[in-house]
Amino acid sequence: MCSRQKGKYSMLRIITLLMILLFSTPVFALDGTALLTQVDRNLNPESYEMYRKLINIEPDGKKKEYTLFSLKKGLDKVAALFLAPASDKGRSTLRLGENMWLYIPNVGKPIRITSLQSVVGGVFNNADILALDYAAEYHVEKVEEKGMDFLLSLKAKTKDVAYDRLKLWADREKKLPTKIECLTESGMLIKTLYFKDVKEFGGGIVRPALIETDSPLYKGYKSVMIYAKIKQKAFKDEVFTLTFMPNLESLR
Repeated sequence: MCSRQKGKYSMLRIITLLMILLFSTPVFALDGTALLTQVDRNLNPESYEMYRKLINIEPDGKKKEYTLFSLKKGLDKVAALFLAPASDKGRSTLRLGENMWLYIPNVGKPIRITSLQSVVGGVFNNADILALDYAAEYHVEKVEEKGMDFLLSLKAKTKDVAYDRLKLWADREKKLPTKIECLTESGMLIKTLYFKDVKEFGGGIVRPALIETDSPLYKGYKSVMIYAKIKQKAFKDEVFTLTFMPNLESLR
């Protein structure tokens, strides 16, 4: 075989090996943590202010609605102020990592609350209402392709997290969540979150405007979050302190 033919043969072998490597390697030899971080940033800016409505729906169709003004800074600081109904107006909540408090006007100092409790009742708990970035609380164990979505299997970094495991489906093109199953360590389903109605909020934020949740533990009950406004904004650390909880209204 002449040297020219040998060179051509070698090049064909190289191309063939590259094609085998390309198509036999899982699409997500890509970094799962990087994907989850991208999902977080597409869902919310790292620091922001937000207005949303939370609706609890009972099996008989009865509804109770809450309006909240919320703010977040970095990985572990979240606060929310109740604007409606009138009976809850002025209440506020604060989350620093896994520590949470509820402030009620005229009651005195803030009260400690837990992630699995709910200051509004319904299916959403305090961890859902004062949510941190998913990458702040979970490791990515596995990423799979599921039709038009990626499926990320997540494991809590600590025992303090509300859900030991999450199965997060993210749109492959938009890198936004479409559904999340919240599970116990044994794999029992606690609740499912459904992300719907993707819309533009301005400032480059394009994300679901609606999150619905239901739970096999609360048969017939459903809760909904409707997002009206999200805006990237920086805050001083003092905003996320127990002493500032009565003053959140001043930031609107």
